Amino acid sequence: MRRNAGLFVAISVLSGFGSSAMSLVAGIWILDLTGSTSLAALAGLCVYAPVLAGPWLGGLLDRAPRRPLVIAVNLMLAAALLALLAVRGPGQTWLIFAVSGAYGVSYVLIDAGETALLPSAVAPTELGDVNGWRSSAQEGMKLVAPLAGAGLYAWRGGHAVAVLSAATPVLVSILYAVLRLNRTPPDQPTESAGGPRTGLVVLFGQRATRLPVVLAAVSIAMSGFTTAGIYAIVVTELRLPTTFLGVLASAQGAGSVLGGLIVGRLIAARGPVAVGVAGTALFAIGCLARCLPWWPATVVGAVVIGVGLPWTLVAAVTAVQTHTPSALLGRVSATANTAMFGPLVVAIPLGSAAVHLGARPPLIAAAAICLTAVASTVRLPPTPRRPGPPTGRRANPDPSAVRLDTV
Repeated sequence: MRRNAGLFVAISVLSGFGSSAMSLVAGIWILDLTGSTSLAALAGLCVYAPVLAGPWLGGLLDRAPRRPLVIAVNLMLAAALLALLAVRGPGQTWLIFAVSGAYGVSYVLIDAGETALLPSAVAPTELGDVNGWRSSAQEGMKLVAPLAGAGLYAWRGGHAVAVLSAATPVLVSILYAVLRLNRTPPDQPTESAGGPRTGLVVLFGQRATRLPVVLAAVSIAMSGFTTAGIYAIVVTELRLPTTFLGVLASAQGAGSVLGGLIVGRLIAARGPVAVGVAGTALFAIGCLARCLPWWPATVVGAVVIGVGLPWTLVAAVTAVQTHTPSALLGRVSATANTAMFGPLVVAIPLGSAAVHLGARPPLIAAAAICLTAVASTVRLPPTPRRPGPPTGRRANPDPSAVRLDTV
């Protein structure tokens, strides 16, 4: 079992490095090819659009052998990344968008596949530890990969980053192939458990899950809405090179590691709703800091946002895990992911249009929307607290473990 745990951590390191490097470079590459901050921000839209089909894509894992499917998805992703070698000028920008879309589909399938395979690879008593190690590995890669990707892009161009990113899913496929799956995974929800509407009813029918998920959805949507504004702040207002975006991404990753170390204790002490409120407020403060005409303030804002965003996400997923019946947890979790990440599909293009008003208006608007959501939540009267999870499930004590249930 320890061998499998090490393999899963290695998978997280490799996949986290490749995806983090390429996701940043895709935007920089489009910006350099077209000169358009709006088009550069739209690369993120292609990554997040497939999350709208999360409940249906995730269903493939219940109808096909999981390990072969995850391996096949990784190999197809590698082939898609190598297609970027054909990019020579603005006329091939569409290829970068297409590969970003392939990344989005792979995120949905691979994340769900890893979550489903893990119980077959390690003992139940080790699940929390392995999930925590994987989360730490993923966040750690956010500190290294963006700078490495931006540096490689500045040195050798986008083609070199594409080759490096294509190598990582191939290596990940090899690691999946050598896993020893000795345990039978838990029963999967069947179609008799209901369709997507069932997930919506369970998710939004109770305050304990509704409020944290809404707060996370607002914060995550505003993170997409401000993408073009951040590009414009760096390039137009601060007159810094596009590779400075790698510094900001790494600063946000550092904030995520810091936030992840303490969020579990905060949830235990104050509950998911309070932590979601705090995370949304921190995100708003980070947006306002980025509006200051001083690059250190922009870096500090990235760190604050790095703390706040994971707090909202971990609070929401922890609430879903704690207050959802076991038989519906997979379906409700997928619905929650769609609710939290689906608004990005609208927020990113709106932000790309709003940046034409200036670099700072989208950031100020995002802060105002988040603070409004916080104020609305604080004013709502609390409902009586339940004595415990209604499912008989123990709440996950390791907040980093919930990372695996996100897209």
